Amino acid sequence: MVERGLEPEFTPDAIAQAQSLPDTLPATGALLDLSHLLWCSIDNDDSRDLDQLSVAEAGPNGTTIVRVAIADVDALVPRDTPIDTHASANTTSVYTPAQIFPMLPERLSTDLTSLVEGKRRLAVVVEMKVAGDGSVGASSVKRAVVQNRAKLAYNSVAPWLEGTAGTPPRVAAVPGLDDNLRIQDRAAQAMRNLRHQQGALSLESVEPKAVFTGDSLSDLRRDEKNRAKALIEDFMVAANGATARFLADRRSPSVRRVLRAPRRWSRIVDIAREAGETLPPEPDARALDTFLSARRAADPERFPDL
Repeated sequence: MVERGLEPEFTPDAIAQAQSLPDTLPATGALLDLSHLLWCSIDNDDSRDLDQLSVAEAGPNGTTIVRVAIADVDALVPRDTPIDTHASANTTSVYTPAQIFPMLPERLSTDLTSLVEGKRRLAVVVEMKVAGDGSVGASSVKRAVVQNRAKLAYNSVAPWLEGTAGTPPRVAAVPGLDDNLRIQDRAAQAMRNLRHQQGALSLESVEPKAVFTGDSLSDLRRDEKNRAKALIEDFMVAANGATARFLADRRSPSVRRVLRAPRRWSRIVDIAREAGETLPPEPDARALDTFLSARRAADPERFPDL
């Protein structure tokens, strides 16, 4: 980490700043209070740094109101303070198989700015009106107070959504949450279908997850994609788009990731031909996604290699 310009340890000043923060929220009188909504988090079962929540409700004419809450770290970490300086150096939490090096001291990352179950927290809420076809219409970005009603895990929510398992106990424990998650799932699937119609690609990589017994590496397991992970991914893609539009409308600078056309499209055409498929001579995202989807169905075991 040091060789790559990262700071693995917090300075004493950053630790002292974190320890000095009060347990109670700062004054929230002027903020929108959305803590009554059925917010939930869906993450890895061992995650403690919960940075996003979601909730949805049925709207008129087949629309869905989707809200995504992002932990409002800025509210507790002023600019140019020791914690902010450390975060500016690393810019991200660094995840290694054996240890996570959080961007923020644990007093913040797993507590005061973590959207933990049962606690009122400050968040930036992106609200989006999603049409039945998955298109996002009006959207807004506001600061608010939220409260996580259930800390859920991908590996229990996914089989339930897919119809291969019963309702997870944490979902059943919160009245109305099962219906709310179904609404979220339908909206996410509609958004995903539309993205693929517009040229998003069906990609899949093999991601091994290290399993430790105590301090010893005991196994490597494949980290599988599933419907619950796709739900969060689709909501985050939409929230990122809404946030980008919010910043653009206010002429605020922002960092974007631009996906360009492949430089070696002719090689992709050759690979498709070897598989018995024909791609157009010029880059075409929809045609490529159709090819990829067909290959995933025909040979799922080798699809990540393709």
